[in-house]
Amino acid sequence: MKKNLLGAFGVLGLGAVTVLGLLQAGAIDMAADKPHSPAVHRLIEWAREQSIARRAADIVPPDDLSDAGRIRRGAGNYDAMCSNCHLSPGIEDSEIRKGLYPTPPNLSKPANADHSNRTDARRFWIIKHGVKASGMPAWSKGGMEDEAIWDLTAFLKIMPDLSPEEYRLQVETSDGHTHGGLEEHGAEMENKSGAAHPHATKPHAHKHGA
Repeated sequence: MKKNLLGAFGVLGLGAVTVLGLLQAGAIDMAADKPHSPAVHRLIEWAREQSIARRAADIVPPDDLSDAGRIRRGAGNYDAMCSNCHLSPGIEDSEIRKGLYPTPPNLSKPANADHSNRTDARRFWIIKHGVKASGMPAWSKGGMEDEAIWDLTAFLKIMPDLSPEEYRLQVETSDGHTHGGLEEHGAEMENKSGAAHPHATKPHAHKHGA
């Protein structure tokens, strides 16, 4: 028994040394245009979903995610902050999305229409905390407050059901890119100094091409 354990530890130790040697030699290609092998991709995807599910398990979505005001505010922020990577109705790809790995999910597709509380909690967690090594930022670090994140979550619930025209109408009737955080900080700096803070942003609309 003792010999078997020593043998197992020896194999593990040899494996660890081999992996460290490969890392030190730069043998692992970290280029975004060189995908992982299918096995590695599945392992990373599984680990990511297990991690998110555990951390989002206790999040309770608000009861008013169907509120028109929430959806309208979420539309403006989605168009400004998310549509380049996650697309919008009628848009099939974007310049930045083509260069990202892993490829961000197309959240405008009906296949991504899921109205469960579990999905709402998952989306809230991802928007707030981001996902390591994926290109998905933790928007809360930029100052996006929880209520604005729930607005965005509310919009994601209905976006796959929108036509391109309905999407544009939602965005055009929104307040544009507007939430707290850096915007509020910029206003505070402006009040103190009498000059506009360089990172202050004002709500603005985003126009779409055909």
